[in-house]
Amino acid sequence: MKAVLDACVLYPTILREILQGAAEAGLYQPVFSDRILREWVLATAKLGPSAPAIAEGEAAVLRSLFPRALIREQPQIEARLLLPDPNDRHVLATAIASGADAIVTFNAQDFPGHALSAEGITRRDPDGFLWELQSRHPETMAGIVEAVRAKAEAISGQPVPLKGLLKRARLYRLAKALGA
Repeated sequence: MKAVLDACVLYPTILREILQGAAEAGLYQPVFSDRILREWVLATAKLGPSAPAIAEGEAAVLRSLFPRALIREQPQIEARLLLPDPNDRHVLATAIASGADAIVTFNAQDFPGHALSAEGITRRDPDGFLWELQSRHPETMAGIVEAVRAKAEAISGQPVPLKGLLKRARLYRLAKALGA
């Protein structure tokens, strides 16, 4: 399965690292564009002046890990699309150009089902998407999530309970499936 990762699912570190881990494990093929990555980097500015530089480094890591995931912008496709927010047309254009099956996003209202289904694409909320991967590959996903939790714990220097970590990332179904 190919899935476009919208900027809003790249912004939360925990969610991005779980999505990245699942892609590295071969559970799905990620897709993104430079514009999607730029939107994510720019969104981090509200975290402080050094955050965009850190995000730029993390975006470079994504580019290097998944070189085939990067899709050039498609203005000719974008021009024919109608979405509630014209600033999101590039995400759907990226999905169409890459032959993606889905767009993983929190922004359901920006990607109406009828507009996506006309292109053979579905909208997936990150929790449902990861829950589905977990139900198909429980041991792999449990390992990925545990590695992300352990990294968060090592960085914070304090215990990081799995339930709280996943709840903050808005991954309620995944938390329940993992028994957190």
